[in-house]
Amino acid sequence: MKNRLLATLLALSAAGHSVAAAETKPAEKADAVKRHPLRGVVTSVDAERSTLMVKHEEIPGVMRAMTMAFKVDAKALAAVKKGDAITGLMSRQGKDWVLENVQPAAAKP
Repeated sequence: MKNRLLATLLALSAAGHSVAAAETKPAEKADAVKRHPLRGVVTSVDAERSTLMVKHEEIPGVMRAMTMAFKVDAKALAAVKKGDAITGLMSRQGKDWVLENVQPAAAKP
């Protein structure tokens, strides 16, 4: 009887733990997006595709310096123009490269 009770308690405990783990996975996936600081210059703005083409500096350990397109929100599209020096947080989200928190870059010392 004790063995059956113990087995039932263990099974319920494991099931509860699995449900709790399953409930946290979507939040973990959202937090799993790695964002990297980026500094660069806007080379073009494509409002139709919601993208900025940015010539950015090297992101150590992640990417060499290059020019590439980033998806951005409407606020960023409205706030920048070709030639602007910017900073932001770069990430890979699905098949898109995304740039968030786009701000004018402070002058380098």
